[in-house]
Amino acid sequence: MPYTNVTDTAILHSQVTEKESEMKYQYNDGGRKAAGFKGTAGDCGARAMAIALGLDYSAVYKELAQANADNGRAKSARNGVMKDVYTEVLKRYGFVWMKAPQFAGRKARCSDLTGVVIAKQARHFVAVIDGVANDAWDSTERMVYGYWAKQ
Repeated sequence: MPYTNVTDTAILHSQVTEKESEMKYQYNDGGRKAAGFKGTAGDCGARAMAIALGLDYSAVYKELAQANADNGRAKSARNGVMKDVYTEVLKRYGFVWMKAPQFAGRKARCSDLTGVVIAKQARHFVAVIDGVANDAWDSTERMVYGYWAKQ
């Protein structure tokens, strides 16, 4: 049933506005397409790092692939990078791991983070710039376990 009175419409609008303000997203592939990479891949770590650090996607991809190989894994960043390897690489750039903030009644989301950080979600890394998730897809409804921030 559609809302017909002004009060109902105002309430609905305020609820939508509150939800939209919590969920902020900006499409950004981190330079992946411009670097000549095609199709889809589980390379969220490379995208997030390229975005947050302002680095060339290809250079980041190669660095993460080498770090994977140095840690006994496949020399590729296409199918993701483990948290320990990612932490090791980000440490070289002055980034440290931080526990996600705690809120009464809910888990942390990207919109809760300030500055330029890389958030860790369930099986996903995402660059967050002043509460706005920058990625190739919208993961704003996922909770944040923690994040890397420049020290």
